[in-house]
Amino acid sequence: MNPLKLFPLAITAIPAYCAALDFEGAATRPVEITTEASTGLDAVYVLRDGAGIRLSHTSASPASVRWYRFSRLGGAYAEELTPAVSATKSSVPFDGQDMGYIIEENGRRKCYWIIDYSAHRLELEAISARQGDDCHRTEIALSGNAAEIPYYTINGRRLTLSRELELSYSTLSFDDGSFSYVTSAETTTLPSLSSATSIDAPLCNTVFTLSGDRFLKAWGDSESVASPEYTTTAVEATTRATQETRESDNEQKENSEAGLGGSAPCTILFEAATSDAAVFQEWQISRSAEFETIENSFNDLSFDYTFRESGTSYVRFTANNADGTCEYIGPVYEVFIGESGLEIPNAFSPEATPGVNDLWKVSYKSLVSFQCHIFNRWGTEIYTSSDPSQGWDGKYRGKFVPAGVYYYIIKAKGSDGVEYERAGDINIIKYKEGKTSTEPTE
Repeated sequence: MNPLKLFPLAITAIPAYCAALDFEGAATRPVEITTEASTGLDAVYVLRDGAGIRLSHTSASPASVRWYRFSRLGGAYAEELTPAVSATKSSVPFDGQDMGYIIEENGRRKCYWIIDYSAHRLELEAISARQGDDCHRTEIALSGNAAEIPYYTINGRRLTLSRELELSYSTLSFDDGSFSYVTSAETTTLPSLSSATSIDAPLCNTVFTLSGDRFLKAWGDSESVASPEYTTTAVEATTRATQETRESDNEQKENSEAGLGGSAPCTILFEAATSDAAVFQEWQISRSAEFETIENSFNDLSFDYTFRESGTSYVRFTANNADGTCEYIGPVYEVFIGESGLEIPNAFSPEATPGVNDLWKVSYKSLVSFQCHIFNRWGTEIYTSSDPSQGWDGKYRGKFVPAGVYYYIIKAKGSDGVEYERAGDINIIKYKEGKTSTEPTE
């Protein structure tokens, strides 16, 4: 056999010039794998059993066809073979070893890599699963053989065929509509499994099933094996914060890790959904961004909290599994409550211009308590309120009071501890003609 040293380091695809490579004696059709042009191979063929197989090539002049075989060293070190020649074909025996073959005719060549699957047969005896190096990874180990299947390019570069093993199991996925975790089926494709393979940890107890491979499936003879039930330890959660809409707010603030708060009192609903392994859960409220001290904590998945103090508060959700080895710490929500303020108008014109200055109402920020009393000139109380977002429409007992001077007394307290005691005049300056009004005298 003579070594062939005719190939450059890169071989491009060559146009077809003859019938495809045939496999005489093969009881099962080989699996053909298309390769990239950079490999220099026209195809990779996987034989179910290479014993007794002859590689043949049909040609108009089979005596002129030359055969070469190369190993992992590449085509530059190919050795020439002596084919058997008939009237229409030339052929060489396949000796059961994974090798590359070159067919040359009229100066043109076809290059293949042939694999005997019987030397790489999938053997699925048992699989097992255990927690990986951290809570978010699970290691899958196989007893048997599902090692990678190598092949070599015309330049001797080692590549591998994916077995396309299917690893099936259950996990949890978050459903936005129900704001909860629901069971879902997961399938991961593995190219091989020669040692422990790490995957994302499932979020529920499950059985892992490994099946394949692609070659056995192509031959209608897939195998599968199932693990004992795996007990999940991974903890995952999803949180959200929804700020209560008030008349004084411009819009509802939801699902934001920043921008919550505003004027006190500010009520926010905090909610969490957790995966199965979360046994201990806690919402934490702190004035420290590092949560060095915890001012309040709640064990419910959802709770309402009213912020009354000025400044920034930090809120987060934590969860742990039963033995405390896996912990979830959620995003931090910042709630900013501004300093308090109170401004009081001294005039309005109810009924004169509907929708314009027809309501007496204070302007305020971050008041946590509020009491307002309005009197006429005879000292009769005609209006009272404990809600600064509400205002006086200029009526008493359902009727507008006359234009004139009225008096208010306000006591309030801000989120920053500032106390307000205010008193002053309110001037009702104008009415539409023809309207009646009533002013009590006692």
